[in-house]
Amino acid sequence: MRDLQSLGGPVYSTDHGRMCPACSKPQAQCVCKQIKPVPTGDGIVRVSRETKGRGGKAVTLVKGVLVDSDQLEQLGKQLKTACGTGGTVKDGVIEVQGDHVEKVMAALQKLGHKVKRAGG
Repeated sequence: MRDLQSLGGPVYSTDHGRMCPACSKPQAQCVCKQIKPVPTGDGIVRVSRETKGRGGKAVTLVKGVLVDSDQLEQLGKQLKTACGTGGTVKDGVIEVQGDHVEKVMAALQKLGHKVKRAGG
């Protein structure tokens, strides 16, 4: 028979309401969101163009930016504005709709990042 802690702890408490599954504290006192992972890498931002899995549509990918998730969202917004197009930030990768590799590289260099073109 397993103990309750191996099952992940309580999900709801009548005293505190919903419990965080990661730290087992009430959601109002959860510390998980305050702890942000430190990005790792070699400090070189890689910019590439990809069409695979997108119905032939080109997407500019930006990988390896050493900032936290909030700053990455802000940088993604700046790059999308500079290119005049849409995009998203997923799993630490900024995706800008369209083939804007040169514009993105210029914008990142202007912001002080060390940039390399990746892929063909």
